[in-house]
Amino acid sequence: MNFLGPANCESRGVVDLLAVRKDHGTQGGAVKKGDLFDLVLIQVKGGTAPLPTRGDIARLRKVATYHRAKAVVLCEWRRRKSLELFILRRNRWVPVEPSDVF
Repeated sequence: MNFLGPANCESRGVVDLLAVRKDHGTQGGAVKKGDLFDLVLIQVKGGTAPLPTRGDIARLRKVATYHRAKAVVLCEWRRRKSLELFILRRNRWVPVEPSDVF
């Protein structure tokens, strides 16, 4: 899910994309397997865009806590290079493979 603003331009806010996946873990009571979702917050940086600032990271952590997100991911792309993913761990970006997150 993306969050486009007016005229299909970039929207405001620290989260650019939201990935939703069914949680097939064991549940109990009135909630069964597949009823719940894992949320992954994604910020995208490309071209010459700078990495998220400390303030951005603090905001991302607050939004993740509020929404109980499974992970916060930075997706970095550079022209003629492969896409790189990083997961936020203890206020630093750690390189990951897509299968580690999704």
